[in-house]
Amino acid sequence: MARIFSGIQPTGIAHLGNYLGAVQNWVKLQDSNECVFCLVDLHAITVAQNPVLLRDQTRLNAAILIACGIDPDKHILFHQSAVHAHARLAWIFNCVARFGWLSRMTQFKDKAGRDREAVSTGLFVYPNLMAADIHAYHATQVPVGDDQRQHLELANDIAEKFNHDFGAEFFPRIEPLILPETARVMSLRDGAKKMSKSDTSDQSRINLTDDVDTIALKIRRAKTDPEPLPETIEGLAGRAEAANLVGIYAAMTGQKTTAVLAEFAGSGFGPFKEKLVEALIAHLAPINARAQELLAEPAHLDQILQAGARRAAAIANPIVDEAERLVGFLARG
Repeated sequence: MARIFSGIQPTGIAHLGNYLGAVQNWVKLQDSNECVFCLVDLHAITVAQNPVLLRDQTRLNAAILIACGIDPDKHILFHQSAVHAHARLAWIFNCVARFGWLSRMTQFKDKAGRDREAVSTGLFVYPNLMAADIHAYHATQVPVGDDQRQHLELANDIAEKFNHDFGAEFFPRIEPLILPETARVMSLRDGAKKMSKSDTSDQSRINLTDDVDTIALKIRRAKTDPEPLPETIEGLAGRAEAANLVGIYAAMTGQKTTAVLAEFAGSGFGPFKEKLVEALIAHLAPINARAQELLAEPAHLDQILQAGARRAAAIANPIVDEAERLVGFLARG
């Protein structure tokens, strides 16, 4: 059975794009794999965070993951900072990775922009911590999107150099886990941009904690165009907002895009949006309800995360202990 590691930022609120692009697939992976799910709060502080908000949102996103179907009894769910093995191995990888490797990371260039000298060093070495997250569990598969493929390649380069430098085939190669194709969910305000936690407009996304009235309002306000829905996929060309809403409806109802267009061809967006609201509420309302139940008992939620951290540490600590021995550190005692 493969061991899979997956991490998600605990900041902001998980939205429909996160659910369809990642979390929904994580739930399915539980059936035939050993899964380690991590709320990566160490990664979160590479940019400034409000401490109170960070704690609250870590709990919130843990509740959402469980409500979506992550099973913390059969698999491991924890917050990253609770398992010190991540930081211990990350420091070793900081010393193994080469400056030039990190300098080529396109995601750092994108996030830092022109003001690179003002960003935290944590943002620069972020990929080393990501490599440590995975290698601390000897995980061999990681679900990745296109924006993380370069980091996964770096994680393998670090492992290969470590193994070479210390004369041991210790860290295994990680393979990217290519997930089934899912709808690429775009902003409700701009079909050219991905749905994002960081978008300043809350109207741009469907949060997994939105109530039924909020979902309905956001969809009714979602940007469209004046043309009716087409009969064919080709008719969606150049109509980003229309394609986005059709894709969301298809994902929510388990239909092909062609079937959705066959049903609504020639329809205006008013009637279509009402059907989309119904589909979203039917799918997301139970998730929100379960998440709110969990959030009503924060102490119990903390216990779930702490229990997950103990199970995670039981796997990671011996692996990182051995990595430290290979490096030449004295035993921790």
